[in-house]
Amino acid sequence: QVQLVESGGGLVQAGGSLRLSCAASRIIFSTNTMGWYRQAPGKERELVASNTRYGTTNYEDSVKGRFTISRDYAKNTVYLQMNSLKPEDTAVYYCNTVPYVRAKWGQGTQVTVSS
Repeated sequence: QVQLVESGGGLVQAGGSLRLSCAASRIIFSTNTMGWYRQAPGKERELVASNTRYGTTNYEDSVKGRFTISRDYAKNTVYLQMNSLKPEDTAVYYCNTVPYVRAKWGQGTQVTVSS
């Protein structure tokens, strides 16, 4: 069964850092562009970063220069290193395939940035 399991969220002060992890099933991880999405209260879910099978990365403008997406093929895991966090980064973060969602959404991991 295709699964995505996110972890690594927490409460951090503005300016702090967190690293999120997403463990994916091998078939999904190895054959798709993977991305990190986030959903803030009252807002639509949005894609913030993606990483192709070939290592090409893309970022939403508001996180460029602060977030880094990477993937570990040995562990079938996608990471999101988040630095210089801002209160507006507060959201539930999810991983999934890009551009089409091919896996059931995981439970997500909550990131809360205090000012």
